[in-house]
Amino acid sequence: MIVYQPFWETLKESPETTYTLIKNHHLSSSTVDKLRKNKPITTTTLNDLCRILNCRIEDVAEYVPSDNDQIL
Repeated sequence: MIVYQPFWETLKESPETTYTLIKNHHLSSSTVDKLRKNKPITTTTLNDLCRILNCRIEDVAEYVPSDNDQIL
C-alpha cells in the first residue's frame, strides 16, 4: 500500500501549506483529500509535488506492505 505520511512531514517542514498548494499551485482539494486518505494519485501529481516542495519522491510517498494489497 502506498502511504503519504512522508508528504505530511515534508509539507510541515516547507513554507507551503495545503492552502497554498490549492490556491497558488492549483492542486485540487480532492487531491489533498486523497493524500489524507492514502488513495491513489497520478505520477504527474507526484511529480508536481516533488517540484513544488523541491524534494524527492520518497519524501512524498512510501510503500508499506499491507494485507489489503491486491493479490498477484
